Amino acid sequence: MSIGQRISQKRKELGLSQEALGDRLGVSRQSIYKWESDSALPEVEKLIALSKLFGVSVGWLLGVEGAVPEQTSGEAPGELTEQQLKMVEEIVGRYIAALPKPKPRRRWPWVIAAAVLLFAVWSLFQRLDRMDQQYNNLQNSVNNVTYSVNSQIGGISNRVEEILKAQNNLTAEYGTELTHTNLRENRAVFSVYAVPKTYVEGMTVKFSADNGAGGIQSSLGEEGFNQRFSTTLACQLTDSIALSVSFLYPDGTRQTQLLDTYECLYTNSLPCVEVNDYDLMSMYYKNGAIQLKNCYVTTQEDTYERIPGISSPKVKTIQVGLFKNRELAAWAEPCNQPDDYHGFEGHDFYRLPDMELPVKVGDIVSVAAMITDEYGRSFVRISGDYTLAEGGGTLTHASEMKLDSATSEWGFS
Repeated sequence: MSIGQRISQKRKELGLSQEALGDRLGVSRQSIYKWESDSALPEVEKLIALSKLFGVSVGWLLGVEGAVPEQTSGEAPGELTEQQLKMVEEIVGRYIAALPKPKPRRRWPWVIAAAVLLFAVWSLFQRLDRMDQQYNNLQNSVNNVTYSVNSQIGGISNRVEEILKAQNNLTAEYGTELTHTNLRENRAVFSVYAVPKTYVEGMTVKFSADNGAGGIQSSLGEEGFNQRFSTTLACQLTDSIALSVSFLYPDGTRQTQLLDTYECLYTNSLPCVEVNDYDLMSMYYKNGAIQLKNCYVTTQEDTYERIPGISSPKVKTIQVGLFKNRELAAWAEPCNQPDDYHGFEGHDFYRLPDMELPVKVGDIVSVAAMITDEYGRSFVRISGDYTLAEGGGTLTHASEMKLDSATSEWGFS
């Protein structure tokens, strides 16, 4: 079982959604998904937090040890536990029992031998504990040195970058702000301003917005107080918008500087819907097909503001389906919450039909929802991409996947 599968198993045992687990740990739902899909590892402090929340050891989460009893309160490090003492006594007892029965007058050598053996085992445990402590201390020292070196390198790099940026800046001051969006028209509106570092009487200042899809919108800046030029820019809402300023001087010289980039605005303007499946990976694989039975999927809508000042739009329709290689295999039907599911307030349940889904090595099986918002914009939210595990028999998380996807990448008929 992988680290991600162990985290997923314990989360479901606690009846937590990926978002609820993320809230407890102070991370995003996307981070929880990446952990469970084994595309990223939790940081050390998050592993510790997970172990405390789930009531298991960090070693169990990492798959390097089984469940072990916790150290008894008051038990000093390096001492044998009661269980270890019993184990040693049993070993000595078996050893003595296997020897020829000694004569009464020569019993004392065996007593001495048993005592020596017991002492040797006890000493071995102490040495192992000391070696483990020394290893941990060495590992901590290496980590501290690595962190210190990386911090110093990062600080120097950031300082050099700031100096170079300041030297190359054409502006003495500038600012950009996303003022509002028109989701019905799929447009974003920005307020921008810039003060040229070198001001020349009669110069012209032009601001531009590049939406990354071949569309560039430009607007001349209006000069105001203290040689500050400003304007309003509107462009198509996309996931990569770059704002820049160009200074045009009377002699024909033109200089351009990038001001700001806005990432993921379009994605963040879509409704926030969490999609989760809970049973697909546990479905039985037989005769080249996944045997689906009692397989449920949930969706939950969140209305928090993903773009400050802009409310998330409402969901108009949701269709949940099972897909193979992005082609529809079966639609799921809305249903009531099953009796054995607890702690799912605010979730809508869907049930995939009982069926046999032929799957071969290399196929990608997905649970996804096609969502349309109140402005008629459609997108696909993916719960999971799965493929046959090595050796077959079960499904496992695919190596790469996206949470959101364009509907053009999917076949719905």
